[in-house]
Amino acid sequence: MTAVLFDFSGTLFRVESTDSWLRGALAGAGLRLGEAELTAAARALEVAGALPGGVAPARVPEELADAWLIRDRSAALHRAAYTGLSRQVTLPDPALHDALYDRHMSPAAWSPYPDAVDVLRTLRERGVPVGVVSNIGWDLRPVFREHGLDPFVDAYVLSYEHGIQKPDPRLFAAAIETLGADPRRTLMVGDDRRADGGATALGCEVHFVDHLPVTDRPDGLRAVLDLVG
Repeated sequence: MTAVLFDFSGTLFRVESTDSWLRGALAGAGLRLGEAELTAAARALEVAGALPGGVAPARVPEELADAWLIRDRSAALHRAAYTGLSRQVTLPDPALHDALYDRHMSPAAWSPYPDAVDVLRTLRERGVPVGVVSNIGWDLRPVFREHGLDPFVDAYVLSYEHGIQKPDPRLFAAAIETLGADPRRTLMVGDDRRADGGATALGCEVHFVDHLPVTDRPDGLRAVLDLVG
């Protein structure tokens, strides 16, 4: 393998817990909830699947079903889908639903996996180009910059900027073309077997990691270094 593509959420980074997410949004809005009320609201938001990058919805409401399937094709669809899920939960101020969505886009809401920087730095030292291919509705580049990973990324290919979402092979193809790589010698690293597995249509190898909290996966990316020359 002479080039590597990485997924974002659940692969290089993990979003904060639903409890932390809600606390952050409340603090930003100058609002407070009692602990019991906060715990209940966080649990309801988690069941609703309202946190992008968090737990999947237990059920997608019928009125959101169409948008949910193509949510990563545009910023507007992504926001509508996730704020729609959030609005299934009653919160003390209706403005909190948009505040929650805004919170999840902030670098503070994301933590890199413990080995992410070292793995990316080693790939850079080996002269291996790296691309990030993500199904997402917003610009994740500030997250990479804030956490010090941006210097090791050669290309970002984001679904909402192309109107295409994984597993459509065209999104992977765009990244491979930008890197000037050979798809047959390109490794795709991700946590979603359906979405990230779409790279196999181009002849790429795919390596899967577990979508776990950062404290539970200290070295899940290091196997990549053994697969790349």
